[in-house]
Amino acid sequence: MRCDVAVIMDPIASIKIAKDSTFAMLLEAQRRNHRLFYVAPGSLALTQGVAMAKLAPLTVREDPAQWYELGPWQLRPLGAVPVILMRKDPPVDANYMHDTQILSLAQAQGSLVVNDPAGLRDLNEKLAALLFPDLCPATVVSRDREQLRAFIQTHRDCVLKPLDGMGGHSIFRVRAEEDNLNVILEALTGHGQLAMAQAFLPAIREGDKRVLLIDGEPVPYCLARIPQGQEFRGNLAAGGRGEGRPLSDSDRRIAAIVGPEMRRRGMIFVGLDIIGDRLTEVNVTSPTCIRELDTQFDLNIAGQLFDAIHARLKARH
Repeated sequence: MRCDVAVIMDPIASIKIAKDSTFAMLLEAQRRNHRLFYVAPGSLALTQGVAMAKLAPLTVREDPAQWYELGPWQLRPLGAVPVILMRKDPPVDANYMHDTQILSLAQAQGSLVVNDPAGLRDLNEKLAALLFPDLCPATVVSRDREQLRAFIQTHRDCVLKPLDGMGGHSIFRVRAEEDNLNVILEALTGHGQLAMAQAFLPAIREGDKRVLLIDGEPVPYCLARIPQGQEFRGNLAAGGRGEGRPLSDSDRRIAAIVGPEMRRRGMIFVGLDIIGDRLTEVNVTSPTCIRELDTQFDLNIAGQLFDAIHARLKARH
């Protein structure tokens, strides 16, 4: 099934192709003889209710010196593009939300958007894990500093984080006797923002595991992001070391519970973050780790993803 595939992503000129999961998807789509199109950043628009964007034909290659080539730009209706990969990184701010609203119209007008725009709006990556509270560590979400402080006093050793961060940004480990607790709480809630507090999980020393779901089914290996030195964060962007592992029984149990709900919501490519046997995040915007797992285990995760996309397209028709 050959078709057009458009990609919405952060500027392609600045990606690191050796680690970029979106690039792996584009290589796979091209291997399948799909025609690729790059959506100009910030170009989504509506004309008389029709979802539109500036698109350029895209060619990709596994070449760290020149990994892409663009053809001429053209304003096109997005509904005429069978598959749209929505792979823009957070923050999920007002501009991002408005883009998902346009993409919902594109989907109603004929496209399959991966992941479903309604799910991208509804599933904050921190809060979505709390759809499954029995799988999560002890957690409170509040903008009330006294409520957060009381939680920390109860659990003694906690992690505090904003709801809209990524890559380990603005994540704090705090203990009940933390001298800077007031400053940290002010930084996280100072403009009325919600913050999340979770009981610290000592199993982080064994890695923050990224488990990938493809249309609800887990890839059989995960990438454990292991903190280095005195750092408690395992995020690769924070200096964590990635180590591939087979899924554990508890990883599979969590995936079996979360997967069907993600499939129901049209979340075709999802990354679960698991520490020990606890679910901490459900990543739906632009999950990563394809290239690391492909390399370590001779997989083709993007191939599995496009098999799932083709199955969805076939079911639509």
